[in-house]
Amino acid sequence: MSKKTSPKSFFSAAFLMLSMVLLPSCAAQIQTQNTTEINPNQFKGSDVQRIQAAIGAATGTTHTITIPSRNANGTNVWVVDHAILVPSNMNILLDNCTLQLSDSCRDNMFRSSNIGLGITNPTWNHNINIIGIGDAYLKGATNPRATGDGHRQLTLDPETEKKAGNWRVSYGSDAGKEDIKQKGDWRNIMILMGYVDGFKLKNVTIESAHAWALSFERTSNAELSHIRFDCPETQIINGKEVFVANRDGIDLRHGCKNFRIDNISGVTGDDFIAMSTLGIYSENPEGGSINSTMVTSRTWHGPEDDTEQIFITNIVCKSTTRAVAIRANDVASINNVFIDGVMFSGGYNTMLIGGKGYGHDSKPGKINNIHAMNIIGDGQSLVQIEEAIADCSISNGVYKGDGEQLIKYNKIDASETSNVILNNVIQLQK
Repeated sequence: MSKKTSPKSFFSAAFLMLSMVLLPSCAAQIQTQNTTEINPNQFKGSDVQRIQAAIGAATGTTHTITIPSRNANGTNVWVVDHAILVPSNMNILLDNCTLQLSDSCRDNMFRSSNIGLGITNPTWNHNINIIGIGDAYLKGATNPRATGDGHRQLTLDPETEKKAGNWRVSYGSDAGKEDIKQKGDWRNIMILMGYVDGFKLKNVTIESAHAWALSFERTSNAELSHIRFDCPETQIINGKEVFVANRDGIDLRHGCKNFRIDNISGVTGDDFIAMSTLGIYSENPEGGSINSTMVTSRTWHGPEDDTEQIFITNIVCKSTTRAVAIRANDVASINNVFIDGVMFSGGYNTMLIGGKGYGHDSKPGKINNIHAMNIIGDGQSLVQIEEAIADCSISNGVYKGDGEQLIKYNKIDASETSNVILNNVIQLQK
């Protein structure tokens, strides 16, 4: 009499046979997926050529490259001789690696591929992500060719120049060389993005930037988080301490919208975070030249070039000037900026709202709805106001400095502002 096979036994046997067929196929697929990781060690050329080649290979395929800690040339540093150009839909993973600008480089470290010299009418890039894994470092050159913004004259000895009354100077090994530009420009910015919709930068340490560490022009929907700055206003070069101007941390220029800036810490030689719409009446406002610290046009085209919906949280910083600075020329608006959590030391004020001395004064109310809470700092005052701002508030502020005013109105009378509300703003007693 034949023994009947139970349904349970039948399905178990069928599953076993199916597994034997599928497992080799799955294993092959997993192996294929593992080998599709694209990194610069798979290519030939200089470090920056190999990184750019990896980006080219990932464009339209994986959309992701990984820069590993170990360079195939036997070092642990990736040397950048010119800007790494980043296209749309690209993820760059910095896996415990160090990237450093070379002493021959006079360019950005990363720049969106749609902007640069000769590009006067850029198209939009989308969805660019630069993400650090573990300990990722982005470093300036050991002996930079140029530092500072577009107004700074290069010199080998900034201190001597300043003692002679020449204050608008900054160090650069190109100083005095014939047929080489003798002032800084946008190429001194470490990471420069323009006309980008969708950007993320996370978990990196930035050291010794040549001017502003990060600058954004007409960029929207961006997230900046877990970034550490080590960019003081001096640097040891050839055994001597020299002055490096304009070492801001984060700069938002014309038309930046919907930014989330969270958990940023460290030291900068200039404004830690700055929002500014300036130079709109410049003699040469066009973009694509090296006559400015902006790579795109400085012309204000209307509300599209206003900066708005900026959210700043969890900032711990030391700066020679300010933690947060907001400046705009007359018709341009900076509005709806929300700040929660700033600990500041070392400079003039925790916040500057409106800044005179940069051209046409801001028209009343163009800087509006700036709301800051839970801020603490020293300096000459907690907050300095220099323009006719409107509908702003400061809540839960603690001033640790020796100045006589918690909120200082400079070059303007308080009566020129409108609806500025202070709530629980105190000065610690010495």
